[in-house]
Amino acid sequence: MLIRPRSGKKVLWQEMLRHELLAALEQRPVVIVPVGSVEQHGPHCPQDVDISVPYHLAIETAATIEEFLVIVAPPVTYGFTHYNMGEVGTITLALETFIAVLCDVSRSIWANGFHRIILLNGHGGNEQPAWSAAVKLAEEDVWPLALTYWHMADDELAAWSEADAGSIGHGGEWETSLQLHLRPELVDMARAVRDEWRLKFSPEIGRFAHFPERRREMAHGV
Repeated sequence: MLIRPRSGKKVLWQEMLRHELLAALEQRPVVIVPVGSVEQHGPHCPQDVDISVPYHLAIETAATIEEFLVIVAPPVTYGFTHYNMGEVGTITLALETFIAVLCDVSRSIWANGFHRIILLNGHGGNEQPAWSAAVKLAEEDVWPLALTYWHMADDELAAWSEADAGSIGHGGEWETSLQLHLRPELVDMARAVRDEWRLKFSPEIGRFAHFPERRREMAHGV
């Protein structure tokens, strides 16, 4: 998952030397913190879909933008996904812990003098907690911007989606397609299934249909 930019451009915070970070600071860069989760995405996709996508997007953004400097911070790989604990592979943080992690990471970056911070989220369950972290930090005059990547392409998603009714889905056509593009070696399309149980519910109802006895059949798959 921890890839390097194809352009060879040095954009990863953890790979920079001290003098490089000091020089970058003078350019008022944007620092992107990819935020994801570890959980199942159907029988065909790996556990790291929700971190792989925002991490790759952050790196590609940093590597291609020329107008200003973008640095990619080490990703926050664990998220808030307690509702998926009925499925093997899930690793979650408690809500308070997750918010505290986002706050501490943001405070640290801010204290270094980098004041243009984006928390780039790739997991639905993280969305409201990330906003909560941003609001909490605002009271301290620390101002990260919490974004969820697919909301930056809502119109495109609605126009392109066939099976997921314009939503991001879960291990469905959108996430599977992205994973096939980014890490095809980790996707086993022979195991992909069409989730008929999920299709019985509207996206609004399905969002809340996380019954423990049905978690293994919940909204994932193509």
